[in-house]
Amino acid sequence: MEYSINKGIGRPAEFKGLKSQYLFVFAGGLLSVFVVFVIMYMIGIPQTVCIGFGGTAAGTLVWATFHLNGKYGEFGLMKLQAIRNHPKYIINRRRIGNLFRGRRPFYKRNTDNI
Repeated sequence: MEYSINKGIGRPAEFKGLKSQYLFVFAGGLLSVFVVFVIMYMIGIPQTVCIGFGGTAAGTLVWATFHLNGKYGEFGLMKLQAIRNHPKYIINRRRIGNLFRGRRPFYKRNTDNI
């Protein structure tokens, strides 16, 4: 069995339909589900509960990752993060008169008092 990961130079990494950043989300999510499964098993939670949790969490992760990949595309998560980082509004605390009055260039300012 041979899996191709990249389709060519300059194209995004793709594996089974998942593109670039979703591969990291998918791999990190599966790793974290496995770690939680192992911790639950070592604590002493019954094996059926651990397997049920692991299967449900992994299935949900697979569905959610492919859903996000289909909905937002290759750069969708970065676009959503950029939108969240935009300010809701811009505050300007200068007086109205000072907004319209021109400022003197830095090199023409009076620096004798410094």
